[in-house]
Amino acid sequence: MYGRRELWSIEADAATLMGQLVWDASQRRDAATSQGYFEQAIRAAREGGDIAAEAHATLRSSYLHLYGVGPCADAGLALAQRAATLARPVSAGLCGLALLHAAEANAIRNQRRACESALEEARLRLSHAGEGSEYLSEAKIDRMAGSCYVFLGLDQAEEHLVEAAGALTSQGKSQAIVFGNLVLARVRRGEVEGAVDALNQAIDRLEATRGGGGITLAFSAGRELRPWRRHPSVAAAGERLFALMAGR
Repeated sequence: MYGRRELWSIEADAATLMGQLVWDASQRRDAATSQGYFEQAIRAAREGGDIAAEAHATLRSSYLHLYGVGPCADAGLALAQRAATLARPVSAGLCGLALLHAAEANAIRNQRRACESALEEARLRLSHAGEGSEYLSEAKIDRMAGSCYVFLGLDQAEEHLVEAAGALTSQGKSQAIVFGNLVLARVRRGEVEGAVDALNQAIDRLEATRGGGGITLAFSAGRELRPWRRHPSVAAAGERLFALMAGR
């Protein structure tokens, strides 16, 4: 027989999963329903004294603010930091993942020092969690560091994103996001053909996964290529992107 605490933990995990599923199925548009599930998960986790489950649901809630419609970096940062604080004594991997999203929130806010401090602490957490962690890996750190450096407009972005793309071959949704960021990194350095190659790579993954985050990012990347839209390779990639969006 399960005790009351175990039942609360099961409810917390189930509600968090439902929030994730709704978020993914709506392609990151139904934040309200997902938020309701995450709040349910947080309440259940607190009742059961399950700090890791509360941290996980809190971190998932931060994604709604960071990556949803009408994003709010300040709210996302506060929740990611809260998740990191909760997870710190119970899960090095989950704490590290929360720190990566806090780093990205700071990058969006153009706070380089705070961003890089969070990235460094996440790397330290990986040394405690190990590469077998459910939540944290070197590839995830590269992926998020690359995204941070894109927001900050720093040249280091491409190096990290290329490393992440090579390591995430079995994770199509994550790879699509990496390639979308790589488009932005390259086009902002005037590397148009390299940007087009990355956009085609992103579209290849998105045709299979239809990941909402990747589609939004690829569309943003495609907009930045508009000044070169008369180039044959850019025009061809644009047609592929339009077909992808039409089938969304």
